Amino acid sequence: MSQGMGLDPADWAMWREVTSMRSQVDRALEQRLQRDAGISAADFDVLRSLADAEGRRLRAGALAEVLGWEKSRISHQVRRMAERGLVERADCPTDLRGTWVVLTDAGADAFAAASCGYVETLDAAVFSKIDPDDKRALRRVAVSVTDGLLAPDVQPSPTR
Repeated sequence: MSQGMGLDPADWAMWREVTSMRSQVDRALEQRLQRDAGISAADFDVLRSLADAEGRRLRAGALAEVLGWEKSRISHQVRRMAERGLVERADCPTDLRGTWVVLTDAGADAFAAASCGYVETLDAAVFSKIDPDDKRALRRVAVSVTDGLLAPDVQPSPTR
């Protein structure tokens, strides 16, 4: 069957291992974030992006771009996080159509509470398991695949 689908059994096996690894790492990170700060991985991604941004704020469109998310996903995520006091929306004075997403003190506290455990889990699950050469190789593979997907002739359907 896999021969007819263009991939040999070794490629399918490798793909299953990659997707299983990612799923298990994501689950471990999600559990740690919930335990340490009561937030989701999506919350953490938004909080990290805002914490890194100048003035702890980003335009909603820029946040979507940084995270690689659709604008509708950002809108729903920000609404849920604003309801919990982690972020707030602010009108942009120079563009009445624009909205800033601003990290609140509560959001900064949640990010701080989550960060150490997130890094510990990521290190224990991934980085401590592979040697420096494999880390460099894995990064090259990730960049190559990502660059290939961003090429004009590749049009993946949006899934995020």
